[in-house]
Amino acid sequence: MLREPNVSRLLFADPRLAPIWALLRIYVGYEWLMAGWEKITNPAGVWVGEKAGTAVGGFLTGALAKTGGAHPDVQGWYAWFLQHVALPNAATFSYLVAYGEVLVGAALIVGLFTGIAAFFGGVMNASYLLAGTISTNPLLFILATWLVLGWRVAGWWGLDRWVLALFGVTATPPSAAQPATVR
Repeated sequence: MLREPNVSRLLFADPRLAPIWALLRIYVGYEWLMAGWEKITNPAGVWVGEKAGTAVGGFLTGALAKTGGAHPDVQGWYAWFLQHVALPNAATFSYLVAYGEVLVGAALIVGLFTGIAAFFGGVMNASYLLAGTISTNPLLFILATWLVLGWRVAGWWGLDRWVLALFGVTATPPSAAQPATVR
């Protein structure tokens, strides 16, 4: 039997910290929602619409240009993926990115499947980082990782409190005072 440390239980499972998790979750969700919304409503239609894939193709081409030198920003294995998988399917990836950002953002804002949404947000952040783009990606990746770790309480002030109970996840996370064990 393995006991969960008190500090871990406090940080990642105590509903008394739900307000802090909610602020963090809503901030990350807002960042994703706005990024995706800008892409979907782009009047040039380079993300979704008749010119879908144009923006992604340009981004990927720029990433491929960062593969040279002694210390490349984009590693060879990821460049292979970009060149042979992503670039030939730029239009598909364009829709995936634009709508994925909106879905991750909306789910985080309302607190629905918070851990899953944060995980996919982190995957997108890691993809952008691997493509040599810094921007807000390191911060959002760190925050997404924390949200994944705190999934039990991160959506407590959100829909997760009720929706997860429908899937058999307890509706009441244990408090820091209750001993939690893992078998």
